[in-house]
Amino acid sequence: MTAVLERRKALRRKDRGRRRVAALMLAPAVIHLVWWIGIPVVSTFVLAFLQYDIFAGTAEWVGFDNFARIFSDDVWNASIWHTLVYTFFTVPVAMVIAAVVAVLLNVKMRARAWYRAAFFLPHVTATVAIALVWMWMFEPRIGLFNALLEMVGVTGPAWLADPDWAMTSVIVVSIWKGIGVKMLIYLAALQSIPHELYEAADLDGASGPRKFFSITLPLLKPATFFVFVVSMIDAFQVFDQVYILTPDGGPANSTTVMTYEIYQAAFGRFDISTASAQSVVLFGFLMVLTVISRRLTGKDDSHVSS
Repeated sequence: MTAVLERRKALRRKDRGRRRVAALMLAPAVIHLVWWIGIPVVSTFVLAFLQYDIFAGTAEWVGFDNFARIFSDDVWNASIWHTLVYTFFTVPVAMVIAAVVAVLLNVKMRARAWYRAAFFLPHVTATVAIALVWMWMFEPRIGLFNALLEMVGVTGPAWLADPDWAMTSVIVVSIWKGIGVKMLIYLAALQSIPHELYEAADLDGASGPRKFFSITLPLLKPATFFVFVVSMIDAFQVFDQVYILTPDGGPANSTTVMTYEIYQAAFGRFDISTASAQSVVLFGFLMVLTVISRRLTGKDDSHVSS
């Protein structure tokens, strides 16, 4: 009996030791999470309801006045619309192109690895370098696009300097840059599809399009939902392309998106309270999109499991 009790005590001491080691190993990540994410998030929500003067260091409770002010601002309302337009055109187009490219690069061919690397390369290339190349191509006088249009007798627009074309130009760059990572996710999903399904379809005499719509596309649903959620969140947080391609939010604020207006409020006008309120609104948009996407994903998962 004594031996059993001593053994239990030794196990408890060993278990406490393991917990201490686990706590020590988790401590750096927890500290980082609290210091760099937790505290800024809480501070943003608090500042959204205050009138904070960064220079005087004074703060006054104003409730929802900051939210009422931003929604009466035409530039902020336009930035919401621009963000929605950017997301609406960027996400589905890039997803369709990425899925098609993934299907094409999933077949056996020469230099297949090089093609995959070429499509993925823009994702890991610095946005500044990419933007500089595209700025040259969009240049109205010596740019590549207008030179090609002149060859067929068409006078090209000013692209980034034209309010009617600036957002379109940013969307084109974003689609091109985002294809690679989406293609990689789709490619991984395609390679996880059992090859026996295609062999059975071949025995039944199914054509290529029939196999794609009956086998490939349904089995890509989990990957599609994942790509959709990540792409939507990424699109709502777009900043670097807009900042580099169209400084000052483009001509006549034509490319001012939500994140750029938050940046301008915080670091251009030093209006921290307004920037915090705008950040809370952006957070709300992202939460709604995430919840809707999770609901859709959950329904699809339950249907598959049943």
